[in-house]
Parts: sequence; C-alpha cells; structure tokens
Amino acid sequence: MTLDQQIAAIKRGTQSIIPEAELRQKLEKSQKTGKPLKVKLGLDPTAPDIHLGFAVVLRKLRLFQDLGHEVIIIIGDFTASIGDPSGKSKTRPQLSPQEIAENAKTYADQYSKILDREKTTVRFNSEWLQPLDFADIIRLASKLTVARILERDDFQNRLKEGRELRLHEILYPVCQAYDSVALESDIEMGGTDQMFNILLGRDLQREFGQDPQIGLFMPLLVGTDGTEKMSKSLGNYIGIHEPPAEMYGKTLSIPDSALYTYYELASDVSDEELAEIKVQLETGTANPRDLKRRLARNIVAQYHSEDAAYAAEAEFDRIFIKKSIPEDIPEYPLREKPARLIAIMVDLEFAKSNGEARRLIRQGGVYLNEERVQDENLEITGEQELILKVGKRKFARLLP
Repeated sequence: MTLDQQIAAIKRGTQSIIPEAELRQKLEKSQKTGKPLKVKLGLDPTAPDIHLGFAVVLRKLRLFQDLGHEVIIIIGDFTASIGDPSGKSKTRPQLSPQEIAENAKTYADQYSKILDREKTTVRFNSEWLQPLDFADIIRLASKLTVARILERDDFQNRLKEGRELRLHEILYPVCQAYDSVALESDIEMGGTDQMFNILLGRDLQREFGQDPQIGLFMPLLVGTDGTEKMSKSLGNYIGIHEPPAEMYGKTLSIPDSALYTYYELASDVSDEELAEIKVQLETGTANPRDLKRRLARNIVAQYHSEDAAYAAEAEFDRIFIKKSIPEDIPEYPLREKPARLIAIMVDLEFAKSNGEARRLIRQGGVYLNEERVQDENLEITGEQELILKVGKRKFARLLP
C-alpha cells in the first residue's frame, strides 16, 4: 500500500485519531527507518468472551500487523488489583497468578481467530509496575498535576456530587499511562471510555522524553437490537466462536438501520464495495434482506469458512423459508414422566430460569410439533416423541 492508502485503511471506521496529524509522521518515520510501530491494546485479566463488538478493535489491530507493525496486548493484572475507579462497580477481585495465566491463554485462543498469533506479543503490566518502590511511585506522580488528573469526567462528577474519591483511584490512570512509557508505544487503541487514560499516556511519555503515542479510538458496535452497544449481558451479541448457523441467523436479525455500520466495522468488503452499499441503502436500490444475507455470509466466512457460510444460509432457508426442522438437533430423553415443560427448557438452556421459560410461553415463542404452547404449566407425559421449538432457532427432540 502507498502511504495514503495505509492512512485511509487505518481511518476506516475509526471514531477519532488524536492527534490525526501525527499519524502520517509516525508512518513515514517507520518506513524510512524500517522500524515497525508499537501498537498496544490494554485488556483486563478476566476471561473474555469475544463478540463482534470487541472484534472491531481486534480487526484494526490485524490491519496494523498486515502493514508490518508490532501489536502488543497488555493484560492489566496489576492495575486490576487497584480496582475500577469509575464508581460504577465494585473493586475487581484479585485473581491468582494461575487464574491470570489461564485467562491470558483464553484470550490467545480467541483473538487468534483475528490476529496473527505468531506476531502478537502479550505482556502483563505487573512486569514493570510491581518492581516500583514507594520512591519510584512518588517520582512518577510528580510528573503529573492534580488538575490534570481531575480533568477526568467521572472524578469531576463525584467531587461535585459530594461522593468520595479515594487516593488510590487517582493512581489508576497514572499506572495505565505508565504502561505506554514502559513499552514506548507509538499507538494505543481503545474505546472512547478510555480516552482520558490513553491521552494521559501521551502526557507521561512527554515527561519521560519519549515521542508521545497516538490515541486511536473505535466506535462501539450496536447489538442485534440496533440500540444498545453489543454486550453478552444484554443478549444482543454475536459471538465469534458461535456455530455458523447461529452466527448467520443472528446477523439477519439486525435492523436495517444498522446495516451500513456492520458492513463498515464487521465485514471485510472493500472500500469500493462499501461505498456502493452506502449508495444502495441511501437510494433504496437494494433490498435490505439481500444485503443482510450477503453480510451474514461475509461474517460467517471470516470466522469459519466460505463453505460454512453457504451451508449456514442453506440451513437457514430450509428451516425458516421451507419451514423444515434442522437435521442435527439435540435429543432429550425424558428421565421423569411427566416432566414440566419449563424445567425441560431450562435444562436444555433454552431459557435461563423458570420465569424466563414462562415468559417465552406467554409471548408465543414456544412450540411442540409446530403447535404453539399456551399452558405455562404444561407437563410432558412422554407417550410420544415431540419436537420442541423455542424462538426461531432453538430445537430439541424430546424422546419418550
């Protein structure tokens, strides 16, 4: 790629690059010296469950790898022990070294779907933060002013509202900023909620005589509901390790209003194709259903294969267009007879609780042999084999 093409590729889908003017300078310097840029991303040490929303950042990191730069994943094992200073959650539990190592392995297993594992470096910030003694911490704190730290929005809000702000919480962004100094990073990626911490890293690098890093911020991908950010807790996520059929079906469920954003942030279509899709959506010259099917195939192919994508589409059509039952569905032998239907649904993990199972029945989303179930207290006698369907994509064969 030419330098202009590299910059265009990096800027695609980004929310902001601060300061953008320095991006060209760093890329030019890297080309002239042959020294790759260090691009880092900080993660907490809890076990991940990567979905398309998180994959937005990882896909941008992969671009930097393809451009020849060094990607560094920072596991914040030390900073996690300080606790979340946002005031919105409890202090994180301190994890054992064994738990942290296992979670880091889980990260590697999942991010390798996107990143080149051989070209990805994983570091723990306890490597450079743990050895600091009290004098080192005082010297580090002397590099920054109280006024600068209190520019952080949530700190300001808590002081205005008369809520306590403890001293150790002020040190949290200082420690995270020091990660950038320790690694002499050139670019740090993160969400907009990390903007203060990442820009503080620029300030601290300057104080240590380093060339300050660029902050590259990616937008939050909305979930399949089209309103809230993608989150497992909200149930509006598409996991990158989900089976092809599940991934395909969930992608088709996104609202038309989110189509362009998904193409921009979650697909690998070219810039030319993206521009064409934008025109089609704005002029109404393409059927959103066809664009969703293409998007679903694209996403499944990225994380599985092209063959899996077309197989998932064929299976979807067979079930939902031709109204057939999937070929491979779980079998559930009835151990007790009669058995309460809501208990069966929970046991199959088709519902998280009896209460949710009842709600699904009340909402008309539960079928036995294609007949809608209306009785929340229905018991299965086990006299014959039944096909249970919950929602659009969950099936099970109930065996007598």
